Amino acid sequence: MTDTNGPRALLERIRTWLVLFVVCLVLSGLTAFPLVTELRLLDSALTGWAAPVADALPGLAEWIHRVRGGLETADRDAPYLLYGNDWPAFAHLVIAVAFHGVWRDPVRNVRVVEFGMLACVGIIPLALICGPIREIPFWWSVVDMSFGVFGILPLLLVRRLIKRLEAATTTAAPEAVPAA
Repeated sequence: MTDTNGPRALLERIRTWLVLFVVCLVLSGLTAFPLVTELRLLDSALTGWAAPVADALPGLAEWIHRVRGGLETADRDAPYLLYGNDWPAFAHLVIAVAFHGVWRDPVRNVRVVEFGMLACVGIIPLALICGPIREIPFWWSVVDMSFGVFGILPLLLVRRLIKRLEAATTTAAPEAVPAA
């Protein structure tokens, strides 16, 4: 019979949630590099095969078209401005690498998870403060804030599982502690 609350099972669950979080973090970072191409494709889709979406959400279609135009202008006239977006994209990738320590030894590296949780919380005031300054529609700021909400949920679970693993390995015999 398998112990679903034993150290090995907890470690497996922690690692599964970490993989999900890190994959999303990496994808978020990688998709921030080709913004001009992505916006061209999205805008074209909203006037083509995804026209029903544009009809249902005209504000979204207008916003995507506006952002596409701005990015294309920046790319054509001042491509160095887009370099400023490359840094947060790179930061996503670097933060993802930091979670490798959690993979290896979750109990020792729980602070990385807590740092990630703080970063997720920080998205909300950033969006609420910088969104209006940059003339971002409020509903788009809500989309941005959702990254913090959806990001913190697996991290809250991972932290809770790490604390359970810590308690289980503190009371378990040394042979019961899973290898990193």
